[in-house]
Amino acid sequence: MLDDTSVVLSPQAREFESLMAGITSPPSPLDIKRAMSERLHRAASEPEGVTYRDVTANGVPAIWVRPQQSDDRYVLLHSHAGGGVTTSATVDRKLVGHIASAIGVPALVVDFRLAPESKYPAQLEDVESAFEWLVSQGYAPGNIIMLGHSIGGYIAIAVTQRRRDAGRLLPGAIVAVSPWADVELVNETVDSNAATDKLLTRPTLEFFREAWIGGTGIAANDPQVDLKSSDLSGLPPTLVSWGTYELFQGQDEVLAQSLAEAGVVTHSFAVPGGQHSFIWGAGRVPESDAAIEKIAAWVQSTLPIQPPA
Repeated sequence: MLDDTSVVLSPQAREFESLMAGITSPPSPLDIKRAMSERLHRAASEPEGVTYRDVTANGVPAIWVRPQQSDDRYVLLHSHAGGGVTTSATVDRKLVGHIASAIGVPALVVDFRLAPESKYPAQLEDVESAFEWLVSQGYAPGNIIMLGHSIGGYIAIAVTQRRRDAGRLLPGAIVAVSPWADVELVNETVDSNAATDKLLTRPTLEFFREAWIGGTGIAANDPQVDLKSSDLSGLPPTLVSWGTYELFQGQDEVLAQSLAEAGVVTHSFAVPGGQHSFIWGAGRVPESDAAIEKIAAWVQSTLPIQPPA
């Protein structure tokens, strides 16, 4: 019998062991939620002509997404959905592939730490670390496009606010799809759209909120986490989009209006009948693809992107 104490395993092998052990361990309710959320990747088709590569961006795991034809002077920095508690970069890699192809730029999809194991501001710290990694790779800050949906849309804006407040150079543009802008959950469509939103519910959002900021001493209406209470001035051109069937419809309408009132160059559009984070349907749902084309056209009109013919 082999004495396994004599075997020196790599850190990656130890991580593989932990993964295997986690699969056979009795799942917790949170494990089940996370496992179910990973199925969301099925909503998008595999984009053609896109390659993926695992990278580590200043210690943060991420996926490098590269279309065949791209203007490599520019890059998308993407934050995934899931309330800061569920889903992953893997879930979003295909939808980001579609968006990156439509715009004609590569993308970095960040696999930021999740709550409750890592509460606020871990998610923002990881995305900002990835931003700085892109800069170290030669990307000018103004050529980085912040992209995200749901809490990822919040992160795209909040990381930019943190950079603004710290006097750091800002990204060139922000694309926030179905962003979580009202962590306090006071906007009326959180309840009035309950029958049409097939993904989110008030109890789900309350669970995410508690997992994310519970015990941190940060209130739900704190400007650090609640965009509707925050200073939106001085941000780069920003696109906000949402579905008319989702719980976040009302808060995203308010966010777009508040951005414009703060002097931000703002573009917004609603997807009629659109579900929360409708971009998950990339490549399969015509309404999702039409919205992605609108997003791509806006980014291309905002920044001088010139993908190769």
